[in-house]
Amino acid sequence: MIGYLSDNLLIPILDFFYGLVPSYGLAIVALTIVIRLALFPLSAGSIRSARRMRIAQPVMQKRQADIKSRYANNPQKQQEELGKLMGEFGSPLAGCLPLLVQMPILFALFATLRGSPFADVPYLVNLKILPPEQVATIEPKPFTSPRHSIFITDKDHFPVIASLPGGTKIAAGDSVDIKLETLTGEKYSNLISRFDNGTKFSPTWKVTKGSDIASVSSDGKVTARYPGDATVEGRIPGLAAKSGFLFIKALGQVGFYVDGSINWDIAILVAGFGLTLVISQALSGQGMPPNPQQATAQKITPIMITGMFLFFPLPAGVLLYMVIANIFQAFQTFLLSKEALPDNLQKILNDQLNQQNKEKLTPSPIVDSDRLPFEPKSNK
Repeated sequence: MIGYLSDNLLIPILDFFYGLVPSYGLAIVALTIVIRLALFPLSAGSIRSARRMRIAQPVMQKRQADIKSRYANNPQKQQEELGKLMGEFGSPLAGCLPLLVQMPILFALFATLRGSPFADVPYLVNLKILPPEQVATIEPKPFTSPRHSIFITDKDHFPVIASLPGGTKIAAGDSVDIKLETLTGEKYSNLISRFDNGTKFSPTWKVTKGSDIASVSSDGKVTARYPGDATVEGRIPGLAAKSGFLFIKALGQVGFYVDGSINWDIAILVAGFGLTLVISQALSGQGMPPNPQQATAQKITPIMITGMFLFFPLPAGVLLYMVIANIFQAFQTFLLSKEALPDNLQKILNDQLNQQNKEKLTPSPIVDSDRLPFEPKSNK
């Protein structure tokens, strides 16, 4: 499904925008905005639900505890009352459904931006090399990799897969050819030969694991030497992997720190992601009473997620999408925070804010630990 959405929805949108403005950076920005607009109703449902649950949660927890205590010996009545409570305030899980519905599109978008034309495309084949007598007893299971749309020109791209008809379990001493081909069965080498610049997109092959166990030739022929596990990678260059955009040196560039130098464009994108995430979270709490439990999580979460991209690097094109998506999310959160609440939730919110104001105006009692050493103790 991910490949289908990428090939039949997202890549055609990219083609359209690239046809209007021949810049893959602008195409990513336009694609991000289109997808976020399409998902606006679903993400709005999640934002609304989170906003309402933040207000209702303290009241719901208190009433749930009361219901469970009052009807501890009557499970049927307890479930009935809890159902009424959910009907009054809504289920805390209601905001998860819109997120689940949009996940396939987001995964497809992520896969699209990580592949051609924005980055080099790897095809990984994990091989298990066995003694010949053992392979003879195993029924072959054909191997097919996930498909990737490979761009040969700005307008020509084709879904390509890697396959091993005999499977990934091969006998020591044997040789097998890893086939790169289109979904119609055409050899990839024949496909690129039809284009003047086709040789630029010839795959490079290497053994990334178990180089003492197996070897691979420049045309993808694997020779198994000894029993063990090996991984072979075929990599096809991305058409726009080295294309720049604004301050980004290359959309396919990966890594914050490479070859002893800092990639400042990646650093800026990662920092931009963290900043927009913090802004979005701050806007989600606009006009709400402080929640000490959530406050800690809101401080830690952006740091953890942002730091993750330093240790699990992503291509610059993907980071660009994530920054634009966060900006859109922050704008959407700001708009929805202005919406009127249902009467019952507005009353709860008003009570919470009034209580908060009273606590601010009430002076804290002075205790001895607050006094300086030279101050006399109170006799009261």
